[in-house]
Amino acid sequence: MKKELLMGTALVSTLGAASVAEAVTATMSGNHQTGVEFDSPTGGTDTNAQINDNNFTVSLSETTDGGMTISSSFKLMDENAAAGDVDAGFTLAFTDGSKLDVLNAGNAAGSHAVSIPGSAGAEGVATTSVNQAQTGLDFGATSTVLGVEYHTASDFMADGLKMSFSASTDSGAAATATYRVDSHYAIGATYVTDLGDSSVTIGTGYSASEGSKTATAITNDDSMFHVGLSAVTGDLTVAVGYGDGNKGGVNSAAAGVGEVEGDVVKAGVKYVSGDLTFNVGITSADAKDNTVGSSGGSDDSIDTTSASVSYAVASGVTAILGYTSMEASNEGAATDDGSAWYIGANMAF
Repeated sequence: MKKELLMGTALVSTLGAASVAEAVTATMSGNHQTGVEFDSPTGGTDTNAQINDNNFTVSLSETTDGGMTISSSFKLMDENAAAGDVDAGFTLAFTDGSKLDVLNAGNAAGSHAVSIPGSAGAEGVATTSVNQAQTGLDFGATSTVLGVEYHTASDFMADGLKMSFSASTDSGAAATATYRVDSHYAIGATYVTDLGDSSVTIGTGYSASEGSKTATAITNDDSMFHVGLSAVTGDLTVAVGYGDGNKGGVNSAAAGVGEVEGDVVKAGVKYVSGDLTFNVGITSADAKDNTVGSSGGSDDSIDTTSASVSYAVASGVTAILGYTSMEASNEGAATDDGSAWYIGANMAF
């Protein structure tokens, strides 16, 4: 009860800090991307499929008499699902440049993961459901919807430095046989500086979570660390990143609910030449997946190389040609190798 009262007090006091204008400003944005994927798995049957990615978002904002901006947003459409993301909270932007996300705020470590270039297409070679290699830099940066994240203003303590701090708590519901994240705390930072003719960005973050489940307890709750570096020189972007950590409650068709300890290395290059954008990226991920309550585990891996060419046909309209090649192994045995092509277009508004 104490947690609920604290959360309610924080929300009411921040929203009621100053009088708000009667009308809220609403804007809409989104995209429609559609194309064809040509999947060629090694030792399998070649398949072709239409791939859609549709998103429609409504953003709401208003500024109080004191200069603080209150904003929120929700998705009416997320890919092919008619019911989108409707559980967004509020963002309070203060006059000093800092921000506070209240409810469904996310994870501060994930907020500062460096973007690594890769194919802009929607192609991919499917892995088996039991391959638990994690390919995202922030794969262990979990949270609950009952949380907050504070973002500092730019040049926090040093020129070019921004930081975030986040925490979340549990709903108070009884534990079930499926592992769930109950709480977390995280910190993240991004530092931007000039190095000669290049703009260099360094992003890093750490997150630790606690979870619960009935019967056998998880050996390692979600936790992770990541660091990445991106350098932009004119039209050329080069980026690398590394992530390492644990992920609990992974669903595996072979072993039920399991645990994963893994690491991932990513690198990519993007070059813009007029209306053309060229992307190349590589990912190398390794993991040991275990049954609940055990350690050690067996080796899984995913190694991908991807590339794409995007052409700006008109304002907001982009044609995309993408290619991905993958080598994967599960329990130390090669599986799911292959390649895939994608050709399509994206219309954004």
